Amino acid sequence: MLYIFDLGNVIVDIDFRRVLGVWSNLSGVPLASLSASFSMGEAFHRHERGEISDEEFAVQLCNEMGIALSFEQFSAGWQAVFVGLRKDTLAIMERLRNAGHRVVVLSNTNRLHSTYWPEQYPEVRAAADAIYLSQEIGMRKPEPGIYQYVLRREAVTPDQTVFFDDSLENVEAARALGIEGVLVTDAATVPAYFS
Repeated sequence: MLYIFDLGNVIVDIDFRRVLGVWSNLSGVPLASLSASFSMGEAFHRHERGEISDEEFAVQLCNEMGIALSFEQFSAGWQAVFVGLRKDTLAIMERLRNAGHRVVVLSNTNRLHSTYWPEQYPEVRAAADAIYLSQEIGMRKPEPGIYQYVLRREAVTPDQTVFFDDSLENVEAARALGIEGVLVTDAATVPAYFS
């Protein structure tokens, strides 16, 4: 079997409120204003596909939110999204690999984050046979092509695959291709699936 794990809120807890908190402190713009204007819109999606640079993304997002930050300040906030590892999920990934299954990570991410989390959380790379990142593939979930890309690379069929993600849209897109999709609602979901 192939087991595909999303990264954020599946293997690593993330919280975008922490990002906005840092930006609020650095810019002097109230947190409520940033929360109201922050969206994962077109610039966000293009950044995750690797279509625009980190610097372009920072400029576009700051413009959208009406804040003035240096690239260094923007980056400091952007990296604050990571909270900590879900050790139970990592242990399950390692157990699956030891049992002879393929275990991979499929993440909508961006260069800023992917230069940060592998150093912060080397356990993730150690627990996976392969890591597939949206900005390297040029596609992002829930686009069907990104799932098909992973299936081709892993040489498996959808019925041999289980996919864990915290986004219902991403899970439904996988299910539409015949992949067993599991919606991860909290840290107990993955351990419960394997219990």
